[in-house]
Amino acid sequence: MTEGIHTRPTLDDGAGYRLTVVCVGKGEAEIAFSPAGAGSGRMVPCDRSLVFERLTGRSGLALDVRGRPDAAGMIAWRIEKV
Repeated sequence: MTEGIHTRPTLDDGAGYRLTVVCVGKGEAEIAFSPAGAGSGRMVPCDRSLVFERLTGRSGLALDVRGRPDAAGMIAWRIEKV
């Protein structure tokens, strides 16, 4: 989890998407989008809970999910068009 997830997904501009993230282990991970405003970003507890985030497709979108300093485990994610 120290490296996290870093991706630049190819999404349709203006289309709605749902990001699903799950973390298994201990601690928390943080969802971050750039540019700002693409999604709200939030914390993901590493307790196997599914966290859903709505986002809008746009060119240049970057998604990062980073483990907090005390976190250990694995992160899985999926983006679906809605």
